[in-house]
Amino acid sequence: MAGGGGESTITLEYTPTWIVTVVCTVIVFISLLFERVLHWLGKTLKRRNQKPLFDALQKIKEELMLLGFISLLLVVFQGTIQRICVRESLMHHLRPCKKDDTATAAAHFSVGFSGGARRLLAGGGADSTHCQREVRRTRFLELSFVFEKWSHSCGTQPYYCGSRNCAAPPKITHVQKLEFVKKRYKGFGKFSFILSWMHSFFKQFYGSVTETDYTTMRRGFIMTHCKGNKKFNFYQYMIRVLEADFKKVVGISWQLWIFVMIFLLLNVEGWHAYFWISFIPLVLLLAIGTKLEHIITQLAQEVAEKHSAIEGDLVVTPSDHLFWFHRPQIVIFLIHFILFQNAFEIAYFFWILTTYSFNSCIMGQVGFIVPRLVISVLSQLLCSYSTLPLYAIVTQMGSFFNKAIFDANVQAGILDWARGAKKNKKTRIVNGENASRNESAEGILLHNIVVENEPAVGGRKAEITQA
Repeated sequence: MAGGGGESTITLEYTPTWIVTVVCTVIVFISLLFERVLHWLGKTLKRRNQKPLFDALQKIKEELMLLGFISLLLVVFQGTIQRICVRESLMHHLRPCKKDDTATAAAHFSVGFSGGARRLLAGGGADSTHCQREVRRTRFLELSFVFEKWSHSCGTQPYYCGSRNCAAPPKITHVQKLEFVKKRYKGFGKFSFILSWMHSFFKQFYGSVTETDYTTMRRGFIMTHCKGNKKFNFYQYMIRVLEADFKKVVGISWQLWIFVMIFLLLNVEGWHAYFWISFIPLVLLLAIGTKLEHIITQLAQEVAEKHSAIEGDLVVTPSDHLFWFHRPQIVIFLIHFILFQNAFEIAYFFWILTTYSFNSCIMGQVGFIVPRLVISVLSQLLCSYSTLPLYAIVTQMGSFFNKAIFDANVQAGILDWARGAKKNKKTRIVNGENASRNESAEGILLHNIVVENEPAVGGRKAEITQA
């Protein structure tokens, strides 16, 4: 419309109105069609009672709206950005490509910044969210099948199912003969400490979570948080936690936007920053996998050090002290960053490929491009095969349970109950009808319920405390 070949350029003032109308009609039609598809998908998820997935869809809509607003700002201020003047000496630093012609380089940089950044942010961010959603959803279905099978084998038998003879009454067993301890415990001393970390590192590459690990940690969770309900459906609880985490993963937090800005800033000719940055998710994945495996080893070690023999089945003790900084929620934040970084780098690669071609100086050397792509693919595979199964079960070994332990209706009822109780308490205080404080409380009263909000980054606490 605005561009043309030959000696003259056709601007909007001289473009036939029917062309403008046709182009705008097509754009509006595609936008409305996309909006209707999202609306239909949302209604389908609500009809099937898939509230976590519906919330994730709403989060995706928010991110699309933010990306659309960024694109609008770049389009509106494109001319203004191109007219910004800076000192010529500044144009010779931090450039993705080197050119001898200073004027040409400055012009190229100006146009590339206004047009290229707009397409990079809008296209790269959307693709990142999509890749995270697909990878997370696919592996989520696989985990559901495996864990459901293991849970079914335990749920259809007496609670102390975990040994080979599930129908037999509890008996005294030497700790060293337990399968969980034999596979995980590496002995005492400094050498065993190093050996356990090495074993945890290599264990994440083969059979990261076994059925024995699952049943033992499931039993430990139930005996710690649901001791009065030994038939607690741990599998359904874990699925609800994964669905809640899925909503967090599809979003793009302000920390990730800061990473995008740093990612763009470091694209300097000769630095090969993108090549070195591609190692970050791989190193983080290996560190997370090793740590989660070592937590399982620590659970076995605690039992082996405290007991020589046990009666019945092995019961481990969950604790926040097993995790980095005593915060299990750090793991989901790191996984979120890893998935985003991988998806963004792959999306950025294809954007450069389609915009400037493979031989562009912005693309870099082939010797650095191929390893980057290989590392990104390996990181995605390792995350899906090993890290996500470990995360799904091991992060339940914290001191607190997630609020997903209750159904959605129960969660809403408890929150309304607590708010109403607090409101009634304030009303009684205003009216001077305070209850006597000399009476000793035998239980937790309504107005003593405190529901803690989740922290900003993947909170996992949901507890009832006495005010």
